[in-house]
Formats: sequence, C-alpha cells, structure tokens
Amino acid sequence: MAQDELAAKIQEENRNIHRLRFLVNLTYATIAQDYSMTLDQAWEHVRALKGTAVAMFPGKDETFDLIYLPRFSRLLAERFRAN
Repeated sequence: MAQDELAAKIQEENRNIHRLRFLVNLTYATIAQDYSMTLDQAWEHVRALKGTAVAMFPGKDETFDLIYLPRFSRLLAERFRAN
C-alpha cells in the first residue's frame, strides 16, 4: 500500500470518528432535553445511532455495545426512571 493511500485511509477514518462523536453527542443531547420523547422513541434513536455507527465501521457492533450502550442506558434510566 502506497504512503498516499495509507494517509487517505487514516484521514477517512478520522473523519468517520469525528462524525460518530458528533452523532453520539447529538443523540445524547436530544434524548436528555426532549421531554416529549417516550422511552420507546429514545431507544429508537439509540438503535438508529448504532445502525449508523455499524455502517460507518462495519463489524464493530460489539464495540458500540461496550462503549456507547452503557452511556445511553444510564441516560435512559435517569431520564425515564427505568432500567
């Protein structure tokens, strides 16, 4: 693999990481601040986020579950007083 190809792949990976962080923060803020949202709707947002993350990083389902699912589970438990 040429040096330019490697640099392009690294740059694309960094862009995807930045996009994912933005989407995670946006989803988190939306769930935390939209008091008209139901628990089911909040989980729909989390599932949609996971689908997007896996589309951006194929095969990383378990990584999403390890890193982001606990964060959203805590938010939903606090926000909706549920587990």
